[in-house]
Amino acid sequence: MNNEKLDLATKLWLVLYKAERALERRALESIESLGITGTDFAILEVLLHKGPLPINTIGRKVLLTSGSITTAVDRLEVRGLVSRSFDAADRRIRIVALTKDGARAASASFKEHQRHLQKAIEVLSEREQIQLITLLKKLGKGVESDDEK
Repeated sequence: MNNEKLDLATKLWLVLYKAERALERRALESIESLGITGTDFAILEVLLHKGPLPINTIGRKVLLTSGSITTAVDRLEVRGLVSRSFDAADRRIRIVALTKDGARAASASFKEHQRHLQKAIEVLSEREQIQLITLLKKLGKGVESDDEK
């Protein structure tokens, strides 16, 4: 491979990295502006879109250890945003669900977060956004298929 291709690959990686970091900062600022932690937001978002789930499933989805997910759910339960119950089929499993207040808070927070993200990417036209999604999916799938070889 010649140096120009190597330089281009390095530049592409660097531009993607910097763009991702900038978007991540904006997303975290958005979540913080809602008066909630990133972890709590992630749990509420999963429950909003997936419905009641076992606590260990939520932990895997939001990348938390069993101790950390328990602490986070405790915090949300104290605020009246989630409730826990035993699974009818297996009482060893605890199911976490949004309360009515939790569903309202999660829905409002998620909509506001979406508005913040939309504002962050409005520098691109809708057509450019669609093109970027297509290209990033193609890149991701190409990298994954290379990993399998």
